Amino acid sequence: MRTRVDFCAEVENEMRMVLPSLSVNEGMARSAVAAFCAQLNPTAVEIADIKCAVSEAVTNCIVHAYRDTVGDIQLSVKLCEGRLIQIEIRDKGCGIPDVKLAREPLYTTDAENERSGMGFTVMESFCDGVNVTSRVGRGTTVTLLKRLHK
Repeated sequence: MRTRVDFCAEVENEMRMVLPSLSVNEGMARSAVAAFCAQLNPTAVEIADIKCAVSEAVTNCIVHAYRDTVGDIQLSVKLCEGRLIQIEIRDKGCGIPDVKLAREPLYTTDAENERSGMGFTVMESFCDGVNVTSRVGRGTTVTLLKRLHK
């Protein structure tokens, strides 16, 4: 069972980057976040969890937020007191009209391209907390929270 994890209260270190929403940049985002988090000496499983969740969030930006155009994906990683990692993936794309519906397993707006509709479910399975805020026409912010073991 997942426990509620609060947002970062005290930041010990932080990284920010902006990448264009090109599919080739999904791997860059995943690797950069993992490399930055490595300073906390996470387990291999914890790093794999982080990489998978970031990959899903960034892919959502590439596939859904900007559709047939290229826009910016903003990433922010905060290493917080108590070995808490807070990762924000933000776009300024089309936004999500119904976040609650979008978070339902198997829901997709892109079935014709064989999208499974499991992105948020995957993020939730690898993180201790996932927060999604969105405004139609303004963009979406996904915040991933992962607490590392001691």
